Amino acid sequence: MSTQRTWVGPSAPDRLGILRGTRSIAIVGMSNKPSRASYFVATYLQSSSPYRVYFVNPVLDEVLGQKAYPSLAELPEVPDLVDVFRKDADLPGVAREAVAVGAKTLWLQLGSWNEEAAAIAEDAGLDVVMDQCVKIEHARFHGGLHLAGFNTGVISSKRQVLA
Repeated sequence: MSTQRTWVGPSAPDRLGILRGTRSIAIVGMSNKPSRASYFVATYLQSSSPYRVYFVNPVLDEVLGQKAYPSLAELPEVPDLVDVFRKDADLPGVAREAVAVGAKTLWLQLGSWNEEAAAIAEDAGLDVVMDQCVKIEHARFHGGLHLAGFNTGVISSKRQVLA
C-alpha cells in the first residue's frame, strides 16, 4: 500500500461550511474511556456545539448518559456528519456504511488518512475531511480554542505580541 498522500481535502472555508451545514454528528468508534479522543470530542460537542450527537459502538449500551447504537443504520436519524475514530483497516467499511445511510460528510480524525475510504465517500457525493479534528475545527472557527487549553485571545496565524 502506498503511503504517498495524493488526496486533497477541503480548504478551511470549506470545512467551516461543512460544520455550518451540519445539524447532527455520529461518532463512530465512541469510547467510554475518558482518556480516549472520542470521549473528549464527544464531551466538547455535547457542551459547546449546537449539534445533535449520537454514539456508535456495538459493544456499549450507553456513554455519557446517552444511548450508544450498534451501527449508523440504527440511529434515530441520518447523521449529517460521520466522525470516525476507528483503525485504518476499518475505514473503507465505515465509509460504505456512511454512504448507505445517506450521510453528507465522512470526517476522519487526526491521524486518520485512508484514500480508499475517501474515494468511496466522494464517489457517492459525500464531503470528506481527513486528518482533522471536528472539535478543534469547531473551536477554531467559533473562538473556542481556549477550551482545549489554548488561550489565544484571537484567531491568527501570527504569534501574539505581549507588551
